[in-house]
Amino acid sequence: MKFLEYADEDMLAIDLANVLAGALKQALLHHDTVSFAVPGGSTPGPVFDQLCAATLDWDRVHVFPTDERWVPESDPRSNAALIRERLLVARAASARFLPLYAPVDDPEGALAEIEAMLRPEMPISVLLLGMGADMHTASLFPGAPGLEGALAADAPILSVQRPETMPETRVSLNAPALDGALRKHLVITGAEKRAALERAMSLPPEEAPINAVLSDMTVFWSE
Repeated sequence: MKFLEYADEDMLAIDLANVLAGALKQALLHHDTVSFAVPGGSTPGPVFDQLCAATLDWDRVHVFPTDERWVPESDPRSNAALIRERLLVARAASARFLPLYAPVDDPEGALAEIEAMLRPEMPISVLLLGMGADMHTASLFPGAPGLEGALAADAPILSVQRPETMPETRVSLNAPALDGALRKHLVITGAEKRAALERAMSLPPEEAPINAVLSDMTVFWSE
């Protein structure tokens, strides 16, 4: 794991956007299309604001969330909505977006179809992850029902997660799909999350899911 510190969030966002743009450009040299998995939440927003203006062949980039709440894009908690508003604009508007949500009541009914859409995108070319202070990443939460299956080496691409601490059902990329990404980046801010990451490194993934994906990870952190 490589750890990079920044004086403030603005400097982090600018540098991380440049790193991600460079990783996408490098991947595009070797493939007709590349996959780019990104998180929701507030932390990556400033990175997206910078990255969307990057000069690269965005029409060959396939973007999808690392996880999604089972809500339509009209819901303010939709990760897809954030990604469309902050990343898939300016030059990046021509990227193809692959949603993890479908308009059915239960995600189990659409999971096979969504997995079939994502299968050609594996392994993920470029991955950006976030992490909560509870050491969750994507929608893999410590102690959640179904976490053990999502961490298993033979886990499918996706799982439905119903963490008891969260109000919505979620669909998440599982640990093998995340850990198998060719270029992996984690963005966190604040002393609490830095301490959580340091603590996670000594805990099993069942208690600290982020620790299932830290191999060859580059961490970008600012206070």
